[in-house]
Amino acid sequence: MKKIVVLTGAGISAESGLATFRGADGLWEGHDIMEVASPAGWNANPDLVLDFYNKRRSQLRTVHPNKAHIALASLEKKYHVSIITQNVDDLHERAGSSNILHIHGELLKVRSQFDDKLILDWKRDLHIGDCCEHNSQLRPHIVWFGEEVPLLENAITITEQADILLIIGTSMQVYPAASLLQYAPNKTSIYFIDPNPSVTQQERITILAEKATMGVPKVVEELMTL
Repeated sequence: MKKIVVLTGAGISAESGLATFRGADGLWEGHDIMEVASPAGWNANPDLVLDFYNKRRSQLRTVHPNKAHIALASLEKKYHVSIITQNVDDLHERAGSSNILHIHGELLKVRSQFDDKLILDWKRDLHIGDCCEHNSQLRPHIVWFGEEVPLLENAITITEQADILLIIGTSMQVYPAASLLQYAPNKTSIYFIDPNPSVTQQERITILAEKATMGVPKVVEELMTL
């Protein structure tokens, strides 16, 4: 069974109505990035940080997977599919995909400050005083600016096995996630689906300058006929 690796970014979730971190109307509006997404910001004002992510968690409950998420899940009928997502939402899971690596963390999980491997499912608001079994404050399970991406090596290993690579809704300008493209084998067929693609058409790269809900179902339909 051929292996498809999918790399998704904010664009695929934006079409479900989730505000994105970047752009004129993004969630950073009104906030300095370092205030709400850095260890320094957390240490300086944890209440602000928790409120920021509580609002994101609340918004996530109001949206649903879109046609792109659902189309990707259908690929599992014919291929071994691994999704590497930069998104912290659970829309891939809700659409039915079963093999997802969240390299920037997960909004519906929290972790202990005492032991960062102690990760808990968390769907409600998180407050000061919510502690782990070691009586240590819980924090959002999000990779903040200035922190290492602990699952990057896993993502590289997955990408190195790709027969087909789909890149969806991401500028491929944010590192280290953008570096994953260089680990795809030379034989890998690559599809880049984004309304403003940052790469050009090449022999092994097919560009679809479209939103995810338009481009992904087209690619999936093609792949299901191969």
